[in-house]
Amino acid sequence: MPSSLPSDVVQDERLRLIVDSYRRLTGRPLLDEVPGGDEALRLALWEAPRAIVAHGTEADPIFFYGNRLALELFEMSFEEFSRLPSRLSAEPLAQEARVKLLAKVAQRGYVDGYSGMRIASSGRHFMISDCTVWNLADEAGIPHGQAAVFVPQL
Repeated sequence: MPSSLPSDVVQDERLRLIVDSYRRLTGRPLLDEVPGGDEALRLALWEAPRAIVAHGTEADPIFFYGNRLALELFEMSFEEFSRLPSRLSAEPLAQEARVKLLAKVAQRGYVDGYSGMRIASSGRHFMISDCTVWNLADEAGIPHGQAAVFVPQL
């Protein structure tokens, strides 16, 4: 389990991309206003009351970010999570639904209200609900991956 904010691992540009893409696509803030610079943003995302995860654009996308709550849910350290192909966050039976969801997100920019079953490293299953999944794209529209924010149902 993570014991501290992975400030030396996570690139601040990607964190800003998570927050900025969410606002651009949904018209809503992902976080309450964060005064200060990169360190304040890192802490606000890390301590958010909802799980936040993001993966890149690899052929088999790999997570590059999970906040404290996400890492607790998936029962992984930041280092383990940041090597995990995102498809492995869903149990095999739920992967088809996940693929369909990500295709909708790719077309529409974001999807709200998704629910689904996920699996922790121990094999424990947990439900996510009230999930928003969105494309990570910079201001020029260049894709950098996808992200999700959700509430766990424990």
